[in-house]
Amino acid sequence: MADPPTGTRPGALAPYRAVLASRVQAQVSYRASLAMDLFTALLLGLVELAEVWLLFHNAPVIGGLTFSAVLLVFALADLGFCSADIVLGHLDKLPRYVRAGTIDVFYLRPQPILLQLMTSDIRIHRLTRPAVSVFALVYALTHNDIDWGPGTVGMLALTLVCGPLIYGSVFVIAAGLQFVLVNGAEFTSSFVYGGRYAATQPASVWPGAIKATFGFVLPLAFTGYLPALWILGLPGVGMFQPQLAWLLPVVTLWVTALAGATWRFGLRHYRGAGG
Repeated sequence: MADPPTGTRPGALAPYRAVLASRVQAQVSYRASLAMDLFTALLLGLVELAEVWLLFHNAPVIGGLTFSAVLLVFALADLGFCSADIVLGHLDKLPRYVRAGTIDVFYLRPQPILLQLMTSDIRIHRLTRPAVSVFALVYALTHNDIDWGPGTVGMLALTLVCGPLIYGSVFVIAAGLQFVLVNGAEFTSSFVYGGRYAATQPASVWPGAIKATFGFVLPLAFTGYLPALWILGLPGVGMFQPQLAWLLPVVTLWVTALAGATWRFGLRHYRGAGG
């Protein structure tokens, strides 16, 4: 089954806006529940930040990086992930749609299926999660010895733009595979969320297979570790050299193309729930 063509007539986005507005209104109506969800998301971010601090409580240097340096890695990678999670995080519902056959409804509508899924839901409690990443980023930028210049600012801006695109592509890759795997949500989550966790740590301490997978196949090392090395003027280790950070646009195009190919393959593979 092919993906329907993108609508081009005026007001084509009106249905998406209406759906999102209804989702937001429904969540805002329950203020106590929303407040609890917002606080829980913020608390989760603080716990993950505390994990980084605990690692350096007993080891002042890990992978050749100090706490302040690793905090920059964490902030860049985590901010990219959180930004993508707000827009595409609910794609993890796709396995349920496929198993139940409700995904067929998306095929009947004259809009792109991926765009329908992206706008089918929004969890506004996720909006507080990036606050922890922003705090960590500000702290890291002010507590590291950084030689500010056009290159440093350019690298920071490039990372903040490309990071969410890379993580967003990983979300789409995981979703596209669900058409084939059906019950493989746990498998793909290990790459999405496990990759996100690995990306917030120094890539120099990753095992060999992880270095190849998250370094270049799914280039998550480019969302935090490599840009941090360049910004801080630190030497690389092995295959991870700071100069590679300037390949961010290239690896972003690569993973975006991979996501598009995987998504189209999944759509072509799907033939219905059969029930």
